[in-house]
Amino acid sequence: MFNANNGSSSSNSNRANVPEARAALDNMKYEIASELGINLKQGYNGDLPSRQAGYIGGYMVKRMIEQQERQMSGK
Repeated sequence: MFNANNGSSSSNSNRANVPEARAALDNMKYEIASELGINLKQGYNGDLPSRQAGYIGGYMVKRMIEQQERQMSGK
C-alpha cells in the first residue's frame, strides 16, 4: 500500500496519526451505533453485516465533518 505521507509503503494502514484520538473515535463509534440501533460489542465485531458497519463509519465521517465545519466557522 502506498503511503502518501512519506512515499513509502506501509504494512499497517490502521495506525492512528494522533494516537490519543483512538479512544475518542471508539467512543463515537459506540455512540453512533447505539443511535442507529446497531448492537456493537466491545472487541470483535466480524459478524456485523457490512451494511451496518458502513452506516456506522459513514455517520462517523458525517459527524466529524460537521464538527470541523463548526470549528472553522468559529461557532
